Amino acid sequence: MSKDFTLYLADEAATLSAGAQLAAHLQSGLTIYLHGDLGAGKTTFVRGLLHGLGHSGKVKSPTYTLVEPYVISRFNIYHFDLYRFVDPEEWEAAGFRDYFNPQTICLVEWPEKAGDLIPQADMDIILQPSDDGRMLQIRANSSLAEQCLQGMRTE
Repeated sequence: MSKDFTLYLADEAATLSAGAQLAAHLQSGLTIYLHGDLGAGKTTFVRGLLHGLGHSGKVKSPTYTLVEPYVISRFNIYHFDLYRFVDPEEWEAAGFRDYFNPQTICLVEWPEKAGDLIPQADMDIILQPSDDGRMLQIRANSSLAEQCLQGMRTE
């Protein structure tokens, strides 16, 4: 069985919906990388995911704060944006390593900016422009992530 899930997203509403769809299958302990150029829809996807979990407040890109914490239901979620990192050593200096543990879900935009210092992804989410919308590809890299994708496939 394929460890990838691919979906065409026609607009922002479809991106929000896809995030909410994934939210229904999340489990603690996941590290999720979000890939895509500026404006690809990474934060929009995260907004849909967080709203899908029941968060009713604003969801902003943590570009300047680097991390935004959310406590939703049974989840402790950390949304990172490492775009401003110039050197991977900034990852170590920021003290983010402790955020990644079996009790949390970490969503990381621009993970490549931390080099190989950041924990490996259980799941990669790739957003790329396609026609008038975007393509969403979700790749499972662990059995925990594969369980999440299996739930999405059966919907």
